[in-house]
Amino acid sequence: MAAEDTSVSGVSGRYATALFELARDQKVVDEVKADLDKFEALLNESVDLKRLVRSPVFAADAQSKALGAVLDKAGIAGISANFLKVLTANRRLFAVADVIRAYRALVARFKGEATADVTVAEALSDKNLDALKVALKSVTGKDVALNVKIDPSIIGGLVVKLGSRMVDSSLRTKLNSIKHAMKEAG
Repeated sequence: MAAEDTSVSGVSGRYATALFELARDQKVVDEVKADLDKFEALLNESVDLKRLVRSPVFAADAQSKALGAVLDKAGIAGISANFLKVLTANRRLFAVADVIRAYRALVARFKGEATADVTVAEALSDKNLDALKVALKSVTGKDVALNVKIDPSIIGGLVVKLGSRMVDSSLRTKLNSIKHAMKEAG
């Protein structure tokens, strides 16, 4: 597998780079990442927060007040909170998910890590997760962080995306291959 492409570009890349450089200079890279992860989890859990973030209907000051309340309740402060408020003031809060993704890529590059997206049919045991990390490290030469997603529709096996490469060993894909082969033969 090729190394992960950690290039960041566009509006989200510029904001993520600015945040990363500030966090690196103040030696709070991991704290900011944890805060952004917490904000992303809130965003994924709340339909109302998603609407607040994505909708251009909300005025900047209303969006800022609501975001401030969310950040206070979540315990997100410091550089992370100020950054999210700057995104809001600049009317770029809609891009926060891309900014978070770009920030993670910058942190991974800074730490010499790679990130793999892994889709499995059911939760993996810690032993299997560790074995997968070791296998991916032997291929990439880097420590690999795993983003595990559970999708029962793949039936079994797993799908691993690392950078621009993907390995699909899911049972669903294998069954589809057999189905197509039978159609061609018959």
